[in-house]
Amino acid sequence: MKKKSYNKVIIYTFIAICFIASIFFVYHNEAFYDRPIAEVIKTELKESNHVTDMYENEDRLFTQLITAVLKNGAEKGQLIHFKNEYSASGAFDQEYHVGNKLFVSIKANTDKNGDLTGTILDVKRDQFVLIVAWIFIFALLIVGKRQGLFSIISLIVNSLVLSFALDLYVHSNINLIFISGVCVLLFTIISLILINGLNEKTYAAIVATLIGTFISILISALVLWITSENGLRYEEMQFITRPYRVIFMAGLFIGALGAVMDVSITMASSMFALFEQKQDISDQALRTSGMDIGKDIMGTITSILFFVYICGSIPMLILYLKNSYPLGQTLSLNLSLELARALAGGIGVVLTIPISLYTSIFFINRKRAK
Repeated sequence: MKKKSYNKVIIYTFIAICFIASIFFVYHNEAFYDRPIAEVIKTELKESNHVTDMYENEDRLFTQLITAVLKNGAEKGQLIHFKNEYSASGAFDQEYHVGNKLFVSIKANTDKNGDLTGTILDVKRDQFVLIVAWIFIFALLIVGKRQGLFSIISLIVNSLVLSFALDLYVHSNINLIFISGVCVLLFTIISLILINGLNEKTYAAIVATLIGTFISILISALVLWITSENGLRYEEMQFITRPYRVIFMAGLFIGALGAVMDVSITMASSMFALFEQKQDISDQALRTSGMDIGKDIMGTITSILFFVYICGSIPMLILYLKNSYPLGQTLSLNLSLELARALAGGIGVVLTIPISLYTSIFFINRKRAK
């Protein structure tokens, strides 16, 4: 018991040290950037004007004078001045405040005081991303404890695998569908084994996830082939220099995996929980209970898929409708690919429920026989 408490203290101390060190580093890491970074030390609102665009939408424009100090490079410590024009809507610009750190470009000429002048390129946001990431990590650790820790490790490993896979595709001639299939296999095994360990429940979830994902992508590919992809609009992929259909199918592959894996582990956990509570439960009772559970989660997860894929298109929908595009054309241009992804994931969810149910029963019976 004392050893477990001692191990917890070591783990929590290590996490606290990582938290403090990472926060300190990200707030003082300007020297590691090649681009000049300046910290705003003074702002002044010079003027503001009301403007009306071609569609008679009224907006307000502001002009802001900014004084900042350079934090890296050969000019470190020197003052630099900017003129920032921004609108009240803030669609393509923004107001800057004292303390903001900005990526800038330095002009060759100086102002009348001999200070540097330049233009603002972007805001340095890594410190805010890190804070949000730590909130996410702490939430996982508080709620999930050991499993939360392994969830973080799984997320990191899967991110590295995906980065390597994309880099491999960009710098080689390997088919992206094949790479996606290998990634699906690795994501499934890594995630489920790290989070749940090596046991029958994990094996059931892995088998159900792989079967459900591959069947859903095969059905989606068959439907697209039969319909000759009528209704799909690939305009958002117009700047891709690779085959856009292959990239779209790879996206379907990876996207379907998330929903299918969620259903698989939920069903497997439920089935094994029922078995643990009553080990003499019959297969018929497991099937009945499993189908009831599957019906309950089927609607919510398919709705989640719809919301996840559609939410990113809301700004474009508003933009098109605001500019008097017909509703049907607006939906067709912006939602055809997202709806296809949501439907592919929905097919995987529905099929995975019975697949996961019978796979779990198979492994439960194997456990009974031991």
